[in-house]
Amino acid sequence: MKSITLTVALLVITSTALFAQNIKGSDTCLPLSQKAAENFMRANPSTTVTVTGGGSGVGISALVAGTTDIAQSSRKIKFDERRKMQQNGKTVIEVIAAYDALAIVVHPQNKVNNLTREQLEGIFTGRIRNWKDVGGDDMRIVPYARETSSGTYEFFREIVLRNRNYMSGIMSLPATGAVIQSVSQTRGAIAYVGLAYLNKKVKAIHVSYDHGDTYIAPAIANAENRTYPIVRPLFYYYSARSEAIVKPFFDYLFSVEGQKIVLDLGFVPVN
Repeated sequence: MKSITLTVALLVITSTALFAQNIKGSDTCLPLSQKAAENFMRANPSTTVTVTGGGSGVGISALVAGTTDIAQSSRKIKFDERRKMQQNGKTVIEVIAAYDALAIVVHPQNKVNNLTREQLEGIFTGRIRNWKDVGGDDMRIVPYARETSSGTYEFFREIVLRNRNYMSGIMSLPATGAVIQSVSQTRGAIAYVGLAYLNKKVKAIHVSYDHGDTYIAPAIANAENRTYPIVRPLFYYYSARSEAIVKPFFDYLFSVEGQKIVLDLGFVPVN
């Protein structure tokens, strides 16, 4: 009788574990994961989904260490990260859940509305240091970046700075909310955030990738038709071993209701 009781208890524990999962990583993906998890748990009361940020690198490191079920990332997994997964006997699965436009933001009172990619490169590498050099007031430029563990930090460096280094001593901030707050309080500030984080506290810049011939605003429609030049996929990574655990969540995320959340939050749906 005791062995039967023990077997039942183990089945209950196993069953409960199947309905608990963790998602960790990218700040950009955070609002999407949080809202999707909230709605998913409402429809599945026996399920617990815990969502935390910390940056893409933090999420992928947690996946490698086995302390999260899903890593949310605003950049592609690196070769050495994938190799570490393989060394741990795990096959990593990649899912693109949405697309995001990276918006360049300044203080609302900044009269500059347009910047070319070359000007952005000059600003964030430290070559351009005064707003008057790009059509603005005589005012020191204060660039903000995300911290180095952020996928957004790496994406911006690759796509906008063309793999050149950020200026020495650039102010790095740990979360997108902190970026918005800092830019809204600093007249000379400039930074970059995911489209879903745009609000009235900051002003989004129109960007040109054709040397100033055409300036495009960061917007869902422009990201969807790819006229806006700074668009990226948002990734979710998990171990193939966790397929049964994470599949219901991804089934929901790619449903009509789940993709509506993507759109409502300011991302571009994949469906």
